[in-house]
This record gives sequence, structure tokens and C-alpha cells, in this order.
Amino acid sequence: MTLLNGKELSQTIASEIAEEVNQLTEAGHRPPHLAALLIGDNPASRSYVGNKIKLCEKVGFRSTLIQKPEDISELEVLDIIQDLNNDDELDGFIVQLPLPRHIDADKILLAIDPQKDVDGFHPQNIGRMTLGLPCYKPATPYGILMLLERYGIETSGKHCVVLGRSHIVGTPISILLSRRGYPGDATVTLTHSKTKGLEDIVRTADIVIAALGISEFVKKDWIKPGACIIDVGINKKDDPSKKRGYRLVGDVDFEGVSQVAGAITPVPGGVGPMTVMALIVNTLQAFKISKTNT
Repeated sequence: MTLLNGKELSQTIASEIAEEVNQLTEAGHRPPHLAALLIGDNPASRSYVGNKIKLCEKVGFRSTLIQKPEDISELEVLDIIQDLNNDDELDGFIVQLPLPRHIDADKILLAIDPQKDVDGFHPQNIGRMTLGLPCYKPATPYGILMLLERYGIETSGKHCVVLGRSHIVGTPISILLSRRGYPGDATVTLTHSKTKGLEDIVRTADIVIAALGISEFVKKDWIKPGACIIDVGINKKDDPSKKRGYRLVGDVDFEGVSQVAGAITPVPGGVGPMTVMALIVNTLQAFKISKTNT
């Protein structure tokens, strides 16, 4: 059984990007620049943004963190986004989700310049992805693609079952894996809460991508021997033996499924680090595009 270690792989890719950035700056170019807008004081959001900022420093990017209180108005957020859109020294930026309830997340995401949308959520990028045109791919699906490619997981002609149809993970990864080329050319079944006979469908899968947000939902007896399991879920499970009172688990019963799977991602340390790395790769792409256009 192969452990698809996203933490180790992300460190390898980070070293490659750091070398490329070093060559760019030695040639007289400014470093790539990523900004993050963080609204409120959600501990998970602060942690996610902190990890992104640390990775920027590691690869030689310039980073900017904009922190605003939870009671900021929607209009003020839109003004900040407009300023970021117009900043020629900024290659890409993200608005960390979730947002406070009084702010319309869709309106905010639509206001981001698609050329700086390194999270890959803007409808223009999603549309271009669907058509197979150059775009910024959504970070988590892109991270999954990099994981499959770097570990040499065969996808051509394979049956991939995706659990969950969110616009952040499930729907885009189903599109990306069905496109021509590697990693792709898979036959993809997209399942969700209304799917009948889910267990039987999963048993036919060569590749399972679980993105439901339900702790240890996928069981050992669902899995075809030798299948590749990509666990996107990250959930808290009570564990009195831990100092914080819980441990993190995925959407897959790792202990059981790993006994039959051919390859599997751990939680944590699997898809999560690759999601952050995908954001860095997209920002480097944005930098190269801006450099070409100047």
C-alpha cells in the first residue's frame, strides 16, 4: 500500500519553486506577490491563512495579509477588492472563506479580477476549466491532480467515483479527471446525497475521491482491492486521549480502508498541504502571465 503523503510532496514542490523564484529574482525580476484578505477572527481561517503566508516566505514570494474586523461592511470589502484588482505589484489574492453572514460570498468572489483569482473560484476560471482552456484551477482539485501525477497513479480508462458535488471540490475534480490527458481520461461518476446504491457504486471504483464532510463515512467493505483513495475530508472526532480533546479524521475510515487500498491519502497530511501548494503554483503562473504582459 502506498501512502500518498501530501506533506512530503508539497515540501518537494516548494523546493522546486523556491529555486525557480531565486533564478527570477537574480535575473532582476521582483518576487511573485500573493495577498490574503481575512475578515473576522475565526481560528481555523487564521490557521489556514497563516499556513499560506508561511509557505510564501519559504518559496521566496512576497505576501500581504489584510485583516479586517467581522463587522466590516460588504461595501468596504468590495472597495478593498477593487484596490487589490488594480494593484500592478500584486499577482494574485484570496478572500478567506467563510465570510460573516452579512456579506454575500458570491458577490465578493464575483468582484475578484479573474486574472488574480488564484483560488480558481471565479465563474470565468470555472468556465475555462470546463472547456479545457488555460485557467487557474480550483486549489483543492488542482492539488489532487498534482498528487496523482507525482505519485504516478494511472487514471486513463479508470473508473473514478467522486463522493460530493460541491463547486469547490466534487464538481471541478469530476470535470478535470474526465478531460483528455494525464491525469485524466477517466470515466467519472459523480455521487451525492440523493445517489441510490452508493456503496455498490463505490465498490466499482478504481479511484475514490471522498469530499463529503462526514467523519469516516467510507468503509473497508466498500473498496475494491488495490483502489486509490483520495480523502478530502477533515473532521473533528472526540478523543479524550488527546490534549485538545479531539483528533482529525477524514471522510474515509483510514484504519480499515488502508488494509485493502493500493494507495491512500492520510488525514491530516494528505490533500490539505497540496491545496495550499496549488495556490502557490497558481500565483507563480499569474506572476509569469503578468511578466509576459509587461
